[in-house]
Amino acid sequence: MQNVNTIGTRSTTSPARVNGGSAESAPKHLRFTSDEYNRLAELGVFEGKRVELIEGELIEMAPMGPHHAVSTVLAADVLRSIFVKGFFISSQNQLDVDESSQPEPDVAVVKGSPRDYSEFHPRTLVLAVEVSDSSLDFDRDVKSRIYAKAGIEDFWIVNLKDRCVEVFRRPVEDPNLGFIYSERVVFGEDKAFAPLAKPKSKIKVADLLP
Repeated sequence: MQNVNTIGTRSTTSPARVNGGSAESAPKHLRFTSDEYNRLAELGVFEGKRVELIEGELIEMAPMGPHHAVSTVLAADVLRSIFVKGFFISSQNQLDVDESSQPEPDVAVVKGSPRDYSEFHPRTLVLAVEVSDSSLDFDRDVKSRIYAKAGIEDFWIVNLKDRCVEVFRRPVEDPNLGFIYSERVVFGEDKAFAPLAKPKSKIKVADLLP
């Protein structure tokens, strides 16, 4: 993901009488459900935009830069060579987490075949990957919670700024923090690691970086 900006949040006012006059309440964000978001997409409202529904709000991503694009392709190619039978690799396709979040990970490993999802979007993934530069904090803090809520056991951030991969595992529901990953390990550019679902398949971090 690149820069994120909230869109589709309209200001609404509720006039209130104060000493014979009127006062306007503070602007409110208009929240969307997954069904509303999907209907808007079908109507072409988001045509030409990269948009995700995140916790009820529409988030517009900036156009993908060349480093982001190259890293996304590299990650998809590497994972496609490892996850062969019984899996497929998708890129920037919708994940149906719940009624308020429909994220689109840069790369995802999905169980089954594409035709298994001709009538509905996947509700969880074997692995989710986000390529991050300016969106690093958003992916760490917001996207990680959403993917943990979806029960995704393996979530990676390809950190272009620091040229490393951050691996998040063991999703749990914390009574104070909500859904989070209880394990985070950082692998530098000179390191290698394995997907949780394919522990014998080593991936070089350098192979994921532009």
